[in-house]
Amino acid sequence: MMDQRWRPTVNEREFIEQALQSDLRVDGRRPFDFRKLKIVFGREDGSAEVELGETRVMGYVTAQLVQPYKDRPSEGTLAIFTEFSPMADPAFEPGRPGEAAIELGRVIDRGLRESRAVDMESLCVVAGKHVWSLRVDLHILDNGGNLIDAANIAALAALSTFRRPECTVGGEDGQQVTVHDPEVRDPLPLTIHHLPIAVTFAYFGDGNIMVIDPTYKEEAVMGGRMTATINSNGDVCSIQKAGGEGVMSSVIMQCLRIASVKAADITSKIKSKVEDYTTTKALQKVKRTPALVPKKVHVPDVAMKESTGALENQASKTSNDVQQISKDPPATVKDNKQEDVELMLTESNPEVKSTSNSGAAGETDEAQESRTPKSLKDAVKPKHKRKKKQHGKS
Repeated sequence: MMDQRWRPTVNEREFIEQALQSDLRVDGRRPFDFRKLKIVFGREDGSAEVELGETRVMGYVTAQLVQPYKDRPSEGTLAIFTEFSPMADPAFEPGRPGEAAIELGRVIDRGLRESRAVDMESLCVVAGKHVWSLRVDLHILDNGGNLIDAANIAALAALSTFRRPECTVGGEDGQQVTVHDPEVRDPLPLTIHHLPIAVTFAYFGDGNIMVIDPTYKEEAVMGGRMTATINSNGDVCSIQKAGGEGVMSSVIMQCLRIASVKAADITSKIKSKVEDYTTTKALQKVKRTPALVPKKVHVPDVAMKESTGALENQASKTSNDVQQISKDPPATVKDNKQEDVELMLTESNPEVKSTSNSGAAGETDEAQESRTPKSLKDAVKPKHKRKKKQHGKS
């Protein structure tokens, strides 16, 4: 499979080795510097594309209900599958996976599954009958060197954003599983305890020169390679030495210390990207209703304001009317009663009006005043006037 791989000339090999002895690299990096990392998430949950320099890898996660293994009836499963496209590298051939594809899948699977990064027990639906089986597909889009680190980051990013459908158990026997549609119930994220980050070292010469994140040309010149999978806490999840020249134990310990620092940095980048993606997704779901909420809240406010203003105006009017009535209540009562009496007399006996008018024309003013009915004001007189009249009569 690797016979068609690019092979450097003698001058290129010597140039790369001499530059590394001077702590310089062809692309201008320092020996322990990573290339620029870029993580882009797809529209669907569980898809991520990682760019590490010129290397591009896409990861996609799917899940389905299967029967668990007999020795582990209450745990789900996790499988890693890799696909090497001839468009990524002319050395890749279509068809069955070669040695490089199998090695890549095993290194990533060992770092994820054996380190118990994903909680497998949370994937159990019915013990011994139904569990979730996760499948991670890694597609190599462009081979620019260090496929292991790029594919590992793509797998972690895809697993961090994956959401499995929610399911409930019911039925008469309590064993019937119902998988709910994502529109009915929100899917559930995976339980991930930690992020195992793979850091690859390339050795040159007698193993005394080592660099991180080798490029495509450096992999063609290197004498050996080692991949250390470490999480942000400094726990060593797995170590893989892919043949080549031997390495001293002191050099391996130095590599592990460097890898722990790099793993913490990459972990923070992955988490920040995942948080941004989750926030964006949450805002997209909320955008369906906010346009209607302000209208529903705004209408009652306006109505209440208008009603309160009307109530205030009505209250002010009633208070003014009460004040006006209290100022002159006798006059109002007198006028109303006098008008009612006159109307009743006119309607019942129309001749009364004529006689009264004729009498009023012939009689004097004093006689007319004596015959006219006394008003309430005339009936009720002060006491001093009554006394004077009594003295006059006597």
